[in-house]
Amino acid sequence: MNLAQFPRRRYTPYATPIEKLSNLSKALGGPDIYMKRDDLLGLAAGGNKTRKLEFLMADALAKGADTVITCGAVQSNHCRLTLAAAVKEGLKCQLVLEQRVPNSYDRYASGNNFLSALLGVEAVHVVEGGSDVSGKMQEVAAALAAEGRKPYVIPGGGSNEIGALGYVACAEECLAQLFDMGVNIDHVILTSGSAGTHAGFLTGIKGNNARIPVTGISINRKSGPQTELVYGLAQRISEKLKLENPVQKDVVIVYDDYVGKGYSRPTQGMIDAVKLVARTEAILMDPVYTGKTMAGMIDLIQKGVFTKGENLLFLHTGGSPALYAYTDTFFGLKQPE
Repeated sequence: MNLAQFPRRRYTPYATPIEKLSNLSKALGGPDIYMKRDDLLGLAAGGNKTRKLEFLMADALAKGADTVITCGAVQSNHCRLTLAAAVKEGLKCQLVLEQRVPNSYDRYASGNNFLSALLGVEAVHVVEGGSDVSGKMQEVAAALAAEGRKPYVIPGGGSNEIGALGYVACAEECLAQLFDMGVNIDHVILTSGSAGTHAGFLTGIKGNNARIPVTGISINRKSGPQTELVYGLAQRISEKLKLENPVQKDVVIVYDDYVGKGYSRPTQGMIDAVKLVARTEAILMDPVYTGKTMAGMIDLIQKGVFTKGENLLFLHTGGSPALYAYTDTFFGLKQPE
């Protein structure tokens, strides 16, 4: 694969480390667990969207944009990082935030809301859960264009065939690092949400003929529709890369047992997983994405899906600033649903 053919900005001038989690592995008594630390990516507080934005912002700049528009939930890591990339590039940024949990938006909330204000977001447009968020972004873009500005719309999670190239690149980075470390990984576990990370990483593994199974833990959909979403995006990425052997649907693995009552709604498994990783490895997970994904991996280990003698790679996609908006949950003042 030739990723150099696509324009790219660089917000992280180094490979994020792969760290062996010896204490967590011992505590669980199962496989040896390694973690790809994409929580240490550049821009404000890091996270997986930084990789996607390297390609998306390059495309926006190539098209002469002066403003970027994107969307997400009220504590969106993607929105925070898109804004940070816009700041870095000298562009304006407007956000469309969806209240997927009724009345959950608070402009004075901590976490990503606070960081967006600190970074100087130009405008925040709040819509109710289930709204036509894409339509709202197009409405905002049309209003800006009428003023003579040049908006560029980035989809939720940065998850299109441009943004997902960031995780094709991540897969290649991981394979090179693991070769240097002398570690053979038997399985990769990652979050499956807007699908860019899952589809991009899977395509990168396929494109390098690495034949490492990749399991996605869904944080918002049932496995059926999530599998279709990941597969469809993987097909579009494969076409963009002109792969002769694109990803097939039978390698798209999705577990939906750890969503709980819905996206961003805390579960007891998530709380326990976040506490365990903090207290064994001093690594912060987030309550919406990596916390539920870690809870899924732990449960699958306990069920014997992953066993002693195997090597697992857990992809940490960041998002820990959202923890500060969930303090009531972790102090036990608000019970998980």
